[in-house]
Amino acid sequence: MERNRITDEKKLIEACRNGESWAQKLVYEQHASTMMSVCIRYVGDYETARDILQEGFIKVFTKIDSYTGAGAFAGWLRRVFVTTALEYLRQNNALKQSKELDDFHNEFEDYQPSIIDKITAEELLSCVAQLAEGYRTIFNMYAIEGYSHAEIAEMLQISENTSRSQFMRGRNILQRKVEKLIGKEYAQQYKK
Repeated sequence: MERNRITDEKKLIEACRNGESWAQKLVYEQHASTMMSVCIRYVGDYETARDILQEGFIKVFTKIDSYTGAGAFAGWLRRVFVTTALEYLRQNNALKQSKELDDFHNEFEDYQPSIIDKITAEELLSCVAQLAEGYRTIFNMYAIEGYSHAEIAEMLQISENTSRSQFMRGRNILQRKVEKLIGKEYAQQYKK
């Protein structure tokens, strides 16, 4: 079964390389919802995410020859969409707000990782979407996409320390949002 899927995927990619619209439509249908989630995580706004989704698929179909087959096609797609979202953020100067790690040293002493266990994934993603663009971008890249701070620094043309501080600051703000959310849920339980 897996072998047929790989063979079918290779045929589908080859048809996309040949400009076959049925193949492009199928790739879109198979991956649009997942890639939309990626876009929303980076920009936090549905309408902007739709624009980035469209731009990302244009890049996918115009640059599909650069996919060598060396890794998973879905992974290559994700990278195209992350890059497209980062380009949007860079063009809109969303990544310019940055502070060095030393500026926030005292703010991270209260961090309690177990607090995250008390909310759903949807609630957490909603809190992430509320972060400022710079914090949200680096949080997504590091915590969700799995990029290292060195890779993030290179991709965003910032220092590694800036990447670390943005992540830590975003995580700190995120924790406060989650604590507030948990506090509201706790209060609602006792009103019942």
